[in-house]
Amino acid sequence: MEDLVGILTDDEDFIELIDLVVRQRRRKVFRQRENHFQNWNDTEFIKRNQAVSPEGMLLITLRFFATGSFLQVVGDFIGIDKSTASRIIWKVSQVIARLYREFIRMPSDPEEIKEIRQSFYNIARFPKCIGAVDCTHIRISSPGGIEPEIYRNRKGFFSMNVQAISDATGKFQNVVCRWPGSSHDSTIFNNSHVRAQFENGVYRDEVLVGDSGYGIRSYLITPLTNPNTPAEQLFNESQIRTRNPIERVFGVWKRRFPIVSFGIRVKTEKVEAIAIATAVLHNIAHLLKEPLPPVAVEEEAALDFVNAANNMLVIPQLEVLQHFVTENILGKKVFLYEAFNLPILNRQKKDSAMICECSHLCEGVKNRAPEV
Repeated sequence: MEDLVGILTDDEDFIELIDLVVRQRRRKVFRQRENHFQNWNDTEFIKRNQAVSPEGMLLITLRFFATGSFLQVVGDFIGIDKSTASRIIWKVSQVIARLYREFIRMPSDPEEIKEIRQSFYNIARFPKCIGAVDCTHIRISSPGGIEPEIYRNRKGFFSMNVQAISDATGKFQNVVCRWPGSSHDSTIFNNSHVRAQFENGVYRDEVLVGDSGYGIRSYLITPLTNPNTPAEQLFNESQIRTRNPIERVFGVWKRRFPIVSFGIRVKTEKVEAIAIATAVLHNIAHLLKEPLPPVAVEEEAALDFVNAANNMLVIPQLEVLQHFVTENILGKKVFLYEAFNLPILNRQKKDSAMICECSHLCEGVKNRAPEV
């Protein structure tokens, strides 16, 4: 104690010293933490922490794709919160979208290319075609921020402009979903990987078919602007019928997954994964030969009319168009070519010479296409 003289200045210091000597701190004991991954089976582990099962995650995501409903409504389906449903759908969509390269790809094998060419040729005798390209808009919520208007398309709503290429059987070969709604179709194609492949000669003399919104190239055939001769009219009809599969694919895709048709109500940065995931699932359903969703007669007839009108094959008179609307010709499933007296040659009366002339015209269009 003599050594502590001068150090202990008051009673509080003395009491603290007694606490340190008499009441010594207990030594720390480190227990081995239980490993729940080894001590519990799958069922017990899920029940223990109330986690959503992988099957539940997949089902809630598929329900979201199939209904296009709100996250709150989808979450109520299995009794989870809106935020949990959002995280689950985002996670599962990313996993499915990673299968893109496996289920969505352009043909590369010579035999596969030959088969696709033949399938397109069987539609309207259009040669050397391996794909039909077009764009469609997917409605989204307002992205906000400093430049939301770049997502507003020409129809006045916010969207993503999605480019796709399909084969003749209704399968996606390429899907690009990263451009805002104000982007033009040709801009998307000019900046795509597929265009670079055609420019570099990967597909040699094969061609794509597109609508009049694209610029004509040696590998991208579009309709003639002002067809005058019977051969030119026949060429345009053949080109339109050959391009029709991509329109059909969009229709089947949006009927199979209504969220693509009604709109994707999530943050803009999550839209791409959801759109690509639904495209992957569409191709999987196509490979498994799943039955197609029912199609409305109005949609089928309107599709034929739009394809013809957009390519100047039909210029209906105003009174005919009014009669078309008031009499509900779509509902009666009247063939639109007859209803509007379209100036299109009767396919049953075409002779081999005319078809041969169409093929030569196709080659001429390719030859006069500007090199880029």
